[in-house]
Order: sequence, then C-alpha cells, then structure tokens
Amino acid sequence: MRILMAAAALSALVAGTGVAHAQSTAIEGRVDRLEREMRAVQRKVFPGGAGQTLEPQIVPETNVNAPGTPAGSALSDLTQRVAALENQVTSMTGQVEQGQYRLRQLEEAFNAYKRSTDARLKALEDGASSVGTGGPVIAPVDLGETPARPTRPPAETATPKPTGTRAQQVAAIQKPNSGDPAEDGYTYGFRLWSAKLYPEARRELEAVATKYPQHRRASYSQNLLGRAYLDSGAPSLAAVAFYENYKKNPNGERAADSLYYLAQALTKLKKPASEVCKVYTELDQLYGPQLSAEMKAGVAEGRVAQKCK
Repeated sequence: MRILMAAAALSALVAGTGVAHAQSTAIEGRVDRLEREMRAVQRKVFPGGAGQTLEPQIVPETNVNAPGTPAGSALSDLTQRVAALENQVTSMTGQVEQGQYRLRQLEEAFNAYKRSTDARLKALEDGASSVGTGGPVIAPVDLGETPARPTRPPAETATPKPTGTRAQQVAAIQKPNSGDPAEDGYTYGFRLWSAKLYPEARRELEAVATKYPQHRRASYSQNLLGRAYLDSGAPSLAAVAFYENYKKNPNGERAADSLYYLAQALTKLKKPASEVCKVYTELDQLYGPQLSAEMKAGVAEGRVAQKCK
C-alpha cells in the first residue's frame, strides 16, 4: 500500500514538472516572437542602426534553475520580459505612425502649393495666348487716366500710325542705324510701339533687354515691353515685365516707371487694394524725390482710388 501511494505521489510530481516545462516553453516562444518583431520595427525606424536600436529592458537570468526546482521565479521573469517587449513594440509602432502622419502632412502641403503654382502659370499662359505675335493689332485699352510717360530723347519722337497691310505698316517704320545695336533696337521698338504695332514692338524690346542687360536702354526696353503688353490688353504679362524690370534693375532709369505701371496693371487685374497700395507705398519710399510732378499726381490719384491709408 505504501508503495502504491509513493508511486502516485511521484507521478503527480512528474506531471506537475511537465506542465511547468510546457508553460515555460510557450512563454519562451512568445518572447522570441516579440524580440523578432521588435528588431524588425527597429530596422524600419532606424535604418542602418547608427546606435539607435533599443535593447530589451529585461534580460534572461544567468543562473538557470535545475529541472525539478519550483518554476515560479522563471515564469515570473519571463512574464516581465514579455511585458517589457510588448511595451517597446507599442512605443516603436507609435513612432512609425507619427512619422507617417507627418509625411502625409508634408505631401498635402506640397500638393496645395503645386496646385496654386499651376493655376498662376495657367493664368499667365492664357494671357499670353490671347496676345498673338502675328495677328491683327489689338485696340489699346483706355486706362481712364493720364499716365506719366517717360521723358523721351530726341530720337523718340512719336510715330504716326501707318496704313496699309500689316507688312506695309511694319515696313513703313524706319530702322535707325547709329552703330549702337542696343540704342537702335530700343528706338526701333519705341517707334513700333508708338505706331501701335505691339507684337513687333515686343519682339524688339525683349531682344534688347535680353541681349544687352548692362546697357542703359535695357531698363527702358523692359519697361516699354510692359507698356506694350498693358496697351494691348494683357495686364498679367505686363505685371510680370514691370516687376522683373524693377526687381532685376532697381537702379535703372525706368525702374520707378515700372513700379508706377505695375500698380496700374494690378488694378486692371482686379487685385486687392492692399497689393496695389503696397506698390504705391514702395514707389514713394524708394523713388519719391525722383518722381516727376505728373507721376506724383498719378500716384496720389491712384492712392485715392484704392483708398490707401
């Protein structure tokens, strides 16, 4: 009888040891799986390592209990390791999600900027397509004001509008030949503009401004290029020409004129009064003493019309 009881007790002890060993094996599997997942997340968040990887907060014990000893301490350590690994995986996952959210925000901001830029470029292209380079002359727009025209040298006398076909009108404009190509190009462009042959005038004036940017007539040509656009009903392209003349050559002899006409082009484009007033203010601050009485009167009228403060 005693032998049977001893055998039963031994069997129970062996069975309990087997259950504990099975539980320990299952937890070890969870630990290994979580450690692999954490390393995978670390490789994604910190490519190449660079000393940024995180080590588990709980490390295995160096002293391993011999089989048959109580498993409570080992199971407790494994449970702590599992909890620590789960917390680290959760933290790393949160960092990845935050990075993805910031990336989406950057993409949305870039797409909004691209749409705005595309719309502005399309508006300029539409304005350019409405002004042909070889089509009929477009009637000048009545600006409803008396603009301050630049002081003209003796060669820049007003040219009467020629008659006949387009080719005959262009041929009737005399080309100067002083030996200074920039001077001659500007004078010829001015004569074409004065005859309201705007597309031909634009070609001559743009060529002078592009080929001879250091010549004093570059400022004249770029400003008159904007005038040719403005007079032919293309205020958007005129605004670009005026702004480039002021921005690239602020000390040029027609920089102040370009700022003055820039305000008029913005008015034609129905831009907010605050933008137009800003141009008038900058004109006064930078070139006020240099403005002619006629231009000062035009600025004063423009500020009143825009209700500038």
